[in-house]
Amino acid sequence: MMGEKVRVGVNGYGVIGKRVADAVAAQDDMELVGVSDIVYDYRIRVAAERGYPIYASMPEKRSMMEEANLPVVGTLDDLLKEVDVIVDCTPKGLGEKNKPKYEQAGVKAIFQGGEEHEVAGISFTAQVNYEEALNKQFVRVVSCNTTGLCRVMNALHKRGWVKRARAVLARRGTDPWESHRDGMINTFIPETKVPSHQGPDAQTVIKDLDITTLAGAGPYNLSHIHYAMVETTRPISLDELRHALWEEPRVNFIHANDGLVALNSVIELMRDLKRPRNDMWEVAVWEDALAVDDREAYITFQVHNEAIAIPENIDAIRSLTGIVQNGIESIEKTNKALGIVDSFLPKTIPEAAMHEAIGKALKEESRKFMEEGFKGAEEPASPEPTKEQRRTA
Repeated sequence: MMGEKVRVGVNGYGVIGKRVADAVAAQDDMELVGVSDIVYDYRIRVAAERGYPIYASMPEKRSMMEEANLPVVGTLDDLLKEVDVIVDCTPKGLGEKNKPKYEQAGVKAIFQGGEEHEVAGISFTAQVNYEEALNKQFVRVVSCNTTGLCRVMNALHKRGWVKRARAVLARRGTDPWESHRDGMINTFIPETKVPSHQGPDAQTVIKDLDITTLAGAGPYNLSHIHYAMVETTRPISLDELRHALWEEPRVNFIHANDGLVALNSVIELMRDLKRPRNDMWEVAVWEDALAVDDREAYITFQVHNEAIAIPENIDAIRSLTGIVQNGIESIEKTNKALGIVDSFLPKTIPEAAMHEAIGKALKEESRKFMEEGFKGAEEPASPEPTKEQRRTA
């Protein structure tokens, strides 16, 4: 398959599926063969407007879709005959039921975070374990909240800084498109299970991460907010924390003093940047809320539930098919195609230069430390002169 475009199908054209389809279509090493669903409302009609071939996920739904004037070209079984990879974006629980169909068709499949880890045996976040999924048949892209946790925790964990992490997740009450159905109002619903599923889920990606999560849902639909408290293996400086997060792919800084004071203002920024569907594929970390003490680091960040896992699906396609062997190379390729950036406002906020200077200063500090070496309390700061040195002084 090296050098050829990967043929991709998307089963389920909802919140995630429609975004995955657009993302696949934007890649120069992939071909979107078609999308499959059972609905015949405005959502799948948009796929027709975009020129995506439409398939019926269930044969018995085909006639109703065609009666609704949808240009259905076949069924899911037909789609599976034409693809190398199917991205299952169906509602929670259906992916597991669809797996035997994918196995029978002999195609590779990507499942979403609503499925259990066991459906694929590999749970995926590109910058953490891309190579683990290389050339496998199945992989599961973890949920939006778990993706955000894995990106942020990876920045600290790979440096050996995480002794224990705790995170509180204030989740959105519902997705914007279905707020009229089940949006809550004037309340907050705590999850009574501790830990919430996101912590154990993160451990399927970062195997030795010690993390506990608590979660709840509030009366809003514009993404999630996380508060992470990380007990560190040694005291780290604020600059070390900043630099570690800056260097992590798909983790960006935002600042309250720029008016980005809440979830809605960050999404408004995405609108103003003309992001498709206002999507924020990056984790947004409030840099001015970062803090450290002798024991812990404190991080506040926003996770856009509709968008954050989309680039992970693209990288998972490359990993499963082996067309790109290196995770960072795939991440950079995906980022370029989708417009994922290191800084949201680079023309007026020179973050790259500032963090380059921080990085150089940290390297110089480390170099001096290594040159000085370890001196025990019993050793003098400067070596005592020898008798010969005293005589010639």
